[in-house]
Amino acid sequence: MRALIPLLFVPLPLAAQEVDLELVLLADASGSIDEEEIEFQRQGYATATTSPEVLYAISSTMTGTIAITYVEWAANQAVVVDWTVIDGEAAAQAFAARLLDPPRMAYGRNAIGAALIEGKRLIEENRITSLRQVIDFSGDSVGNFSGPRISDARAQVLAAGITINGLPILRDGRAADLVAAYEAQIIGGPGAFVVAATSRATFAEAVRRKLVLEIAATPPPLTVAQGDTSR
Repeated sequence: MRALIPLLFVPLPLAAQEVDLELVLLADASGSIDEEEIEFQRQGYATATTSPEVLYAISSTMTGTIAITYVEWAANQAVVVDWTVIDGEAAAQAFAARLLDPPRMAYGRNAIGAALIEGKRLIEENRITSLRQVIDFSGDSVGNFSGPRISDARAQVLAAGITINGLPILRDGRAADLVAAYEAQIIGGPGAFVVAATSRATFAEAVRRKLVLEIAATPPPLTVAQGDTSR
């Protein structure tokens, strides 16, 4: 019996966290995005994540929880805020605070394929289980200058059962072209959709609307958040 006693005190592995949705927020930090734009993108996501509409959408899910991570992408990908379970206002406020603090960590030209693959890896290698998995991809172009081709990366993500939604950042009167490119080359999976913002003024609103729709799993027809097109 003495030989068996130590086994009673061996800690069991922690159970995986169960949530309704795993959501990777892939935010553009490539060379076309300056420091001020990095800041307003982060602020937009922080504002949206803590909004009453998003918190209500989370509370209305089957589990009352989601898990999110915020990743900036360029030639490299950098996790700004690691996986965080949001189960109410306090957790959302903590996520938002952590989002606003770190310095920029991603630099260089677009590597969209690599960013999508990284989003897939982050979902597959965490200790979270969920009913749905979504990559929320934002950017101001569909240029891909290094790494895997977008089509190959997208196919891998979709084959894993992960949905890709798009948040194109519109500028210079290219709204129709970029939205069409996102629809054709970026998004995919069950209920995939695009919500686009035309200005800084509409960015936080577009993010808020997109998060609500993703959390509630109710994709809309194509939506462009209107506003001043100057940036």
